Amino acid sequence: MAETAKALETSTRILDAAEVLFVEHGFDATSMRMITQSAGVNIAAVNYYFGSKDGLFKAVFERRAEPFARLTLERLGELESRDVAPNAREITEAFVAGSAELGRDASLGGLLFVRLMGRTFVEPHPILKESMPRRYGEVTRRYLAAYRRALPHLSDQEVHWRFHFLTSAMFNAFAGNNVLRLFMDQPLVNARDPILVARMLLPFIEAGLNAPAANP
Repeated sequence: MAETAKALETSTRILDAAEVLFVEHGFDATSMRMITQSAGVNIAAVNYYFGSKDGLFKAVFERRAEPFARLTLERLGELESRDVAPNAREITEAFVAGSAELGRDASLGGLLFVRLMGRTFVEPHPILKESMPRRYGEVTRRYLAAYRRALPHLSDQEVHWRFHFLTSAMFNAFAGNNVLRLFMDQPLVNARDPILVARMLLPFIEAGLNAPAANP
């Protein structure tokens, strides 16, 4: 029992350290040495619990992906259980709410979780090619169906395009990438506050979703 508890503590410490480093530096720029130094373990421990750096990255992602997918589907289910069909903004708020709720829960990663998911989607790693469709296939299908019902003026193809733009904008913004810093010394944008990002992003996304069809 003590050995099991120690193993869990060690593997969790490795996951926590790797998560912070992957968020701050990205997968490629994070070395195994950085991870072992931060976690206070040797390379053999990482290999023992996760097999490799790729295996560790997958474990970091999987730890956060399940609750994110579950909450996102729960929020949509609550909307769809009402007597009135949800509009595009409400659907988008449900989609973002999962991130916001987990971002407030320190036990599930807190705000670090939001940035991890943002970076994961902006910089997808080949190791996640199996994990991501399995975790998010149902989320994608359910939300696309909801948007099709809420946006009857759009073709299926254009609904897919707009969902693509929505997720691209959302996860890039949540990753903390402040593009304006390339052009301005002191931009009035705090791209590292996910709650602020969500509040500012929703009206922008709503306008794009409800815009007239590109090919009427």
